[in-house]
Amino acid sequence: MKKYKLSDGILDVAPVKSRNWARLLIYLLLLIVAIGQLFPLIWLLDFSLAKDGELFGPKILIWPSNPQFENYKVAWVDGKIPQYLFNSIIVNVISVSLTVLFSVMMSYAFTRMQWKLKNFCLTIVLLGMMIPIHATLLPNFSSFRVLGISDSFLGLIIPYIGITLPMGTFLMTGFIKSIPVSIEESILIDGGGIFHLIIHAIFPLAKPAVITVVIMTFFTTWNDFIMAATYLASDKYRTLPFAVYNFAGQYASRYAVQFAVMTLVALPSLILYMILNEQITKGITIGAIKG
Repeated sequence: MKKYKLSDGILDVAPVKSRNWARLLIYLLLLIVAIGQLFPLIWLLDFSLAKDGELFGPKILIWPSNPQFENYKVAWVDGKIPQYLFNSIIVNVISVSLTVLFSVMMSYAFTRMQWKLKNFCLTIVLLGMMIPIHATLLPNFSSFRVLGISDSFLGLIIPYIGITLPMGTFLMTGFIKSIPVSIEESILIDGGGIFHLIIHAIFPLAKPAVITVVIMTFFTTWNDFIMAATYLASDKYRTLPFAVYNFAGQYASRYAVQFAVMTLVALPSLILYMILNEQITKGITIGAIKG
């Protein structure tokens, strides 16, 4: 260990060269992790542009000299991508909107309002994060069939809200606690009501947490297949993950086309995550610190 003299004494510090090597090692590890995360996407895109006969070989990546963009045309048309995509948009927009609205309203009631059994009710809501999705499939299916909503958008939206609302409430509760009460008091003094307060104060101030809830809810509902397969029987209500399922049976030997379908299914969530990555990280970090 070298010693460097300072004006107020002697301080032991690591040599500059050692620190550079440590930083280089960290960058190398991060590069390896990044390659490991990106490789499945590159592999998926690579195989989606190949011919079916080229997939069975010793090479991990093919890099076809003649890319088969026809695979995406077949996937788009025969996979009913437009129909399933439209259904997914309807289900996800409604599910995300209601989850955000309910989580904000419930979190405000748990953090700002004084009423009996408040902590008990909050605990019951948060216990929903511990319930496995598969444990709710059969009871929900039986209940929805009795109510007549098993094969409809509503029969899929309700369980989506149920499984995402506890996490949304958990994030929003920790964030709303950090908002100064004086801001809300000033709005009430000026004559604003509770809904005016939530719309014009809570939502803008809790924007990072709201974006985080939106993204987490979207990823949970967009990529879901098990609940959609359980509650939906008609093809007109099925969502985008069914495109992969249909191709696995109808085009069992068209592996390249199946890769193209999986690429199209994963593309929307991937683009959204790339656009809002900074907001997601900020919302989770701030919510964890302030919660």
